[in-house]
Amino acid sequence: MKDQRLLEKVRELVAAPSCCPEAKAAGQALLDAAGTDKEADAVRALIAELEEDVCSVDDALAFFESETGVKFFGAERAGALAAAARKVKAEGGKYCPCPACTAGGALLDRREDLL
Repeated sequence: MKDQRLLEKVRELVAAPSCCPEAKAAGQALLDAAGTDKEADAVRALIAELEEDVCSVDDALAFFESETGVKFFGAERAGALAAAARKVKAEGGKYCPCPACTAGGALLDRREDLL
């Protein structure tokens, strides 16, 4: 992969505490395959995984404000996460503000550059 900034985003995704195991594995597989004949398949697999996993800011906000979100995170943390999501949305952002969705969303936005 020629664009080192994209590889850095993949590293951010893999390192994110909020990254699900499947996306972490797909990201690591791409890092391992970078510069080899397996890179294109790893890119396609990562994109497919990110399309399943990356949450929109609206979906994240709905979860953070839901009863389930409050039970999962606690009222204070859920409120802080909802506030962060509202800020992202107000600034025109499309993705959940967690580190995994932020990195994953940046990769999805540049998927053409990955392929």
